[in-house]
Formats: sequence, structure tokens, C-alpha cells
Amino acid sequence: MTCPQILQTTSVDWVAQFTEKNGPETASRAIAVYGKCYDVRTDSLAATLAKKGAGPQKKARTDFLGFESDVKAFTAKAIAEVQPSPDAARAAYINLYEKQFRYDFYRGYQEKDPNPQLTPEENDQFGKAKNRFGELLGLLPEDKSHEVHEAFGDIVGPRPVSLSTKLALYRYAIFILEPPAEKPFGPPPF
Repeated sequence: MTCPQILQTTSVDWVAQFTEKNGPETASRAIAVYGKCYDVRTDSLAATLAKKGAGPQKKARTDFLGFESDVKAFTAKAIAEVQPSPDAARAAYINLYEKQFRYDFYRGYQEKDPNPQLTPEENDQFGKAKNRFGELLGLLPEDKSHEVHEAFGDIVGPRPVSLSTKLALYRYAIFILEPPAEKPFGPPPF
């Protein structure tokens, strides 16, 4: 399948199709393929915006690199604290989640309203996500909980972040911190 065909399905459906043909142990490989297609789409969007002169300016790109760096720092700290450590498929999904932020950054320059308000349903999810994140932090030892929370605050603290990005960040943090045996807070957003 081509990347546009792969991205027409959700990552969950793609992984199910891929593992059905290649075996359940290939889930992380399926997620990696989906991630490569995600990168191709993001790179294409960034190039198109640059050609039109509608892409982010240097300062915005630099700010976003700081955002990405803070996300990676949070990820490393959070992964170090979760028990058991993520398996290969979960680690691949964590990597895929990170790609979402880059795509959303460029997509914001393509849309007419780069900072849309949350729908009432998303607003409800935002509150639930904040609460769930707090619950998961509470499961960590107190000193580790503070470190992870501080690393999360470093992502959104120094820069303006849209509410939709904050919601995505909470969902991302929950995905990392949730014990694998529990029912997931929500499916991957892609």
C-alpha cells in the first residue's frame, strides 16, 4: 500500500491489517511504517507551505523545536518512571504520538483558524484528561511524581499552546503513564 492509502486508515486498523498478514509480533514494525508515512505527509505539508510563503517563520520554527525538545525530555522522564517499561509496540506508539505534534504544528498554518476553540465534547474530554493525568501522577512515588509533573509543565509553561494541543499533550502523557493492564483512556488519535 502507498502512504496515502495507509493514512486513510487509522493506525489501529493498519496495525490490525498488518499483523493479521504478518503475525502479532510485527505490531511495532506496522506502527513504524505508519510513522514513516506520517513523516512523509508532514514533510510534504511543510514543503508546500514553504513554497507558498505561508509556513512558519524562523522564530516559530525555533519555538517549536524547543517544544519538541521539552516533549522528548518529558517522555524520557515519564518512561523511566512507568512500570513495567513499555513493550516494543507501545514504545512505537509513543514515537508515533510525538509525530502528531509536528504535523499539527504545520497544519495550523494551513488552516484558517490555527487556534480553534474546543468543541463542548473536547472541552469535557479536556477536564477528564487533566483529572486522569493527576490520578496517574498520584500512582508514582511523590518525588518522581513531582519530577514528571515538572517536566510536563516545561512543555506548556514557557510558550503559548493552543487548547487542542494541550488536550493532545494530556492524552499523550496519559498514554505513557497508564498501566498497560488498564482499559486505555482513549484510542490513539490517528
